[in-house]
Amino acid sequence: MPAPNTASNGRLLILGDVHGCAVALERLLSELAPAADDTVVLLGDVVDRGPDTRGAIDLLLDWRTRCRMVLVKGNHEEMLLESLVDENVERNWLACGGMETLRSYGGGLDQIPDAHLAFLQSSAEYLQTPKYVCVHANLEPGVPLADQNPEFLRWTRFTGREKPLPTGQRVFCGHTPQPSGLPYLLPGWACIDTFAWGPGWLTCVDPDLDRMYQANEAGRFRQGPLL
Repeated sequence: MPAPNTASNGRLLILGDVHGCAVALERLLSELAPAADDTVVLLGDVVDRGPDTRGAIDLLLDWRTRCRMVLVKGNHEEMLLESLVDENVERNWLACGGMETLRSYGGGLDQIPDAHLAFLQSSAEYLQTPKYVCVHANLEPGVPLADQNPEFLRWTRFTGREKPLPTGQRVFCGHTPQPSGLPYLLPGWACIDTFAWGPGWLTCVDPDLDRMYQANEAGRFRQGPLL
């Protein structure tokens, strides 16, 4: 799927891996209150592991009526969607956090509402603007965005050895949880999966202000510079 057009006069808000953490997500969205001109980019892995995938997607569908929203496909969205047609994938998915997702829907894949599936199916491979690139996991060095292998986009861990893009665009990714609860920053890169479903925080970044906003499943909120 081609990267969506994000031309807007509003804020760009980039949100890390939600993983079913609806309490943290609700607190973040309430604090940030994205409006019609704002674009919220979800870096994938909205589903699985955490306690309330259904509640998280309900929140996103509600807020999508008030702002622009783009979901970048994560490996957990990939596994869920492939589980609809492949039992072998389903077994692996259930062991990787899918069981928590099914519990939030009442126990079965057939209980996931069509609107939720359509939201997940609308996900993009990546998103780029003149200044930023948003991917779920990583990028294969030296390969143009349009030619990136899905294995890199959704499954390859962030190593800390990534190099800045020759275009000068800053890359925002998730996928690799940071136990510190803080983003992992390199020149030209920021990994903002801050372990929301574990003891960490859910992170949202306003890259134009170099500022981060965080909430956790206890409902706490904090903010500060993206250092």
